[in-house]
Amino acid sequence: MKPQVSITSISPAMKMADLLDVNFSILGVFSRFGMSYGFGEATVKEVCDGMGIDPETFLIICKVYAFDGYRPSREQMEGACLEDIVRYLRLSHTYYLETMVPALAAAIEEMIAPCDDMHKKVIRKFFGDYKEELERHFDYEEKTVFPYVEAMIDSREREPYTIGEYEKNHSNVEEKLDDLKKLVTMYQPSQSSSRDCFRVLFYLYSLESDLERHTFIEDGILVPVVSRMEDESEAPRGEGGELSAREKEILVAVAKGMLNKEIADLYNISIYTVISHRKNITRKTGIKTVAGLTVYALLNNLIDMNSIE
Repeated sequence: MKPQVSITSISPAMKMADLLDVNFSILGVFSRFGMSYGFGEATVKEVCDGMGIDPETFLIICKVYAFDGYRPSREQMEGACLEDIVRYLRLSHTYYLETMVPALAAAIEEMIAPCDDMHKKVIRKFFGDYKEELERHFDYEEKTVFPYVEAMIDSREREPYTIGEYEKNHSNVEEKLDDLKKLVTMYQPSQSSSRDCFRVLFYLYSLESDLERHTFIEDGILVPVVSRMEDESEAPRGEGGELSAREKEILVAVAKGMLNKEIADLYNISIYTVISHRKNITRKTGIKTVAGLTVYALLNNLIDMNSIE
């Protein structure tokens, strides 16, 4: 028997191949990020760097799937790359709608094939209603929540919205799955084979478990981090005060047209830290736009015209 891996021993320096031994649920994370196998001796950091994924954020997501009850610290959440979190959530939507839900639907059809027409109609409608609810839930996130978060990450102008609205309207897409499990285990007619019922239950439990992790990444990581960013963005502006040396560096990079991720990579800091510096720059200068900050940098001799041409 292999020794159990502790959560504290998981780090960017460990071999990527060894990470899979922690918990087979991590396979789903690998799949959604599009990772190819054959890692050899490469570390988590080396593989993630090669794919443009923040290794610490990748490990946070892996730990959510591998350890029941895992909760990242505030410091870990603030250091996470929101772009990678949104990317992962989007990829999860694709997995659910294009892989998991169709597989479950096919298994249900096989299970109810021997049943009477009334039973088939009722089960199909129940599952169809669930699928529509899931699609509405994901559509709201894709069209409203994620674009809002991405605009905040890039410090772009965004629609009037707060992440609190998402929390209030966040539907529980797992309740119908629980009901469907009960319908199969307690009320499914005996003419359905045990093998077909097993397949349906296997998919139901797998989807339910995965959705629980997915929901935690949204509610337990995405929402709190974005909420704190909103609080910072609402701080009084134009208060004056000298820019720190790092804030001046960030300001120069912004004036040169660099994106937040590029700035983070340049100074080896997280995107969240870049955003925090940009909020402080806006608060101290009272200037919100990139064009305005560029003029500010020029007038204060932080850059010259050649730097931005």
